[in-house]
Amino acid sequence: MGKLIARIFADYENCPFLPHEFPELEAPADFYRGKKKGELWILEDPRAEAPFPVAGSIAITPTYEPKRFELFKIYLAHQFRGQGLSQFMLDTALDYARAQHATEVMLWTDTRFHAGHRFYEKAGFKRVAGIRQLHDAAETFEYGYRRTLKADKDQ
Repeated sequence: MGKLIARIFADYENCPFLPHEFPELEAPADFYRGKKKGELWILEDPRAEAPFPVAGSIAITPTYEPKRFELFKIYLAHQFRGQGLSQFMLDTALDYARAQHATEVMLWTDTRFHAGHRFYEKAGFKRVAGIRQLHDAAETFEYGYRRTLKADKDQ
């Protein structure tokens, strides 16, 4: 996942990928499925070379607030965009949250990731008031987004 994230970050000014700022990537499945009690999905690129050709990722975990889940690590390689794969990954994560009786899903996203903002808003997420600062090497600021979940995904 680190290589995928580094390639995406490279598109943005002053947005370095520094592995020590992402300790969860040392064992992402253990982190999101084990420690965080959620789920992680990896989209593989069948044309890429081994050992693990990551084309996309998404993770979701419960929060400390009952029935609220949070999305993490929503990334898709450039060459796979525009094919519905981001929506497929998001739908998979939201279906997982519904199965866990979640009524709301939230996420945080870098203020520079404008294409991501458009995707989240098109998918029914609403930006919440305020921003948060991460105090990382990139001096990242993030917008929060939330979406209410219905028990039936077609509603």
